[in-house]
Amino acid sequence: MSGRTAARTLVLLRHSKSDWSADGDDIARPLARRGRRQAAIAGAWLAGATETIDLAVISTATRARDTWELAAAELADPPPIRIEPRCYAATANELLALVRELPETARTVVLVGHNPGIEDLVALITLRRVPMPTSALAVIGWRGPWSAAGAVPATLRAAGRPPAPYTPPSE
Repeated sequence: MSGRTAARTLVLLRHSKSDWSADGDDIARPLARRGRRQAAIAGAWLAGATETIDLAVISTATRARDTWELAAAELADPPPIRIEPRCYAATANELLALVRELPETARTVVLVGHNPGIEDLVALITLRRVPMPTSALAVIGWRGPWSAAGAVPATLRAAGRPPAPYTPPSE
């Protein structure tokens, strides 16, 4: 690394629109037809906006796993996945703890989860609050190890559904 601190990129993806008419537990709720379309659009955006994704960490909820499956189908080289029970119904602090444990060999990681945890995590790491509706992505970067997430300055590079490059509000 020639003496420079490695850059990290965390891509937060909120699961796509789910089908509330389906019976069953919340964790088993499937995607709605609109959610299936949204997930593919999010994947196409990722395919055009990221060079390499090293790992995808995904909530155990059916809607999160299905969101990633449809998004990953748009990638030329989908990354390995880790289904992570701690992502389901997690707070921002619980998600931050998970991010801080990511393997240092990974430079770019996608985390697929739920609100309010995902939206609050963006604010916790970047000190900027952005809305994270279903299928929204937030791309966050910083220099340093994963263990420094939230403790070092971070940049919100893009946010939205699908994102345009982030432009801070003028003051």
